[in-house]
Amino acid sequence: MATQGAARIDVERLLEQESEPAPAGRAQQVAAVLPKGVLFATPAPGTSRAARVPDAEWKLTSAWPHRGQSATGTAAVHLGAGHDRLTRPMIFADDFGYGPSDLPALWHRLDTPYPPHHHRLLAQLLAQGIDVVLLGFGVRHTHLQANAGVAAACVRRAVAERIGDAPLIVGGLGVGGLVTRYALAEMETRGEDHQTMTYLSYDTPHNGAWIPLILQQLAYFAESLGPSEPGQAGLIRSPAAQQALWGWVESVRYSGPVATASPLRAEFLEDLRRAGWFPAGPRKLGVANGAADGTGRNVPPDDLVFDWSAPGGLAGATVRTQPDRGANRHIGGMRAVPMWASRSYTTDVASFDGAPGGTLASYGMIADRFGVPIQNRYRSACFVPSVSAVALQYDPVEWTVDLYTDITALSPEQSQLDDYQCDADNSEHGQVTATLAEWILGQLG
Repeated sequence: MATQGAARIDVERLLEQESEPAPAGRAQQVAAVLPKGVLFATPAPGTSRAARVPDAEWKLTSAWPHRGQSATGTAAVHLGAGHDRLTRPMIFADDFGYGPSDLPALWHRLDTPYPPHHHRLLAQLLAQGIDVVLLGFGVRHTHLQANAGVAAACVRRAVAERIGDAPLIVGGLGVGGLVTRYALAEMETRGEDHQTMTYLSYDTPHNGAWIPLILQQLAYFAESLGPSEPGQAGLIRSPAAQQALWGWVESVRYSGPVATASPLRAEFLEDLRRAGWFPAGPRKLGVANGAADGTGRNVPPDDLVFDWSAPGGLAGATVRTQPDRGANRHIGGMRAVPMWASRSYTTDVASFDGAPGGTLASYGMIADRFGVPIQNRYRSACFVPSVSAVALQYDPVEWTVDLYTDITALSPEQSQLDDYQCDADNSEHGQVTATLAEWILGQLG
């Protein structure tokens, strides 16, 4: 198993010195053929159906500052069947992404009809008399502690406006589950009664998420030649990404440890420990988009995903799936003639790409932007491993865990959640499926 600091990346520079200055405008030529925009975030489902108009909207400011700044957010309140006032609130926070939350898009993402009967999860929750409060953030990619303050403010508002004494349900989608986990734990540490009986995470990276290291480098490479905002490198560099990803690199040139590269992740994990790691009061529930039986996806380690070359050979990139541990394993490289050429290697990094878990079309998004063909099995890779989404008890830095663990064979005490449900198969991160929706409805009903 890996030991702390052993998992690393090394970049071999193939052009130590330029033999001559780059021709005028060459960087701009190369930048023109590189991917632009923000990727590595689950796209909202396409739909012609209008989002439900909320019954109320709350403007929120963080209950506490973080690093001297107060974050902001918005909550869309949807009253359950038979309610004319907030009665049984369920606060559900938005996922990781760049910029502000799009609450209508979040509604569609969670309320997309799922097979086989085309039921819709949010509509079903409303029919059960649950008031759905969708929580969005002014800056989704900022520090998780800052947005946790917004979540705490939302909890306070719900407690203040609720009629009766029905306890709250609080949770979130993906990283939104991390934000609300910390918010509730921090409120308890501060002696504040959050009046929450149930915490619910939906494919949340409790112990970390995964974006292939070679793709992180490629984002920085594109930015170095043609900086623009917002860009993919901006999302990878953001505080939220640093805090949520198990492995992170800071630049295209970076060589060194990947699990301990970000001081922001170390700080967030320490803040979680100080606050008790998980909130103590609520019943802690979680669902995972990944399979439970240890069955991964057909994404073999150490395999070529694509080899791209721009017209005229101005630029190129080789992308390989993550090898399974070992020393100095080749994961790809990139070039921009004559400014840059490099190859990248990892040591003691597990083969995350094919592991059981909620998936993200990370390789597919990049290949599409390059206009390069890619085999269908490589389009999506693991984003939130099942072992992370169900919060198995292992060190979130060292990751002394088998990614292919058969979770069905484990005793309940090996999870830090009180109960959880994995999907029947490895589905897209954040996707609402019958297996997960029906379990949630049964738990909350």
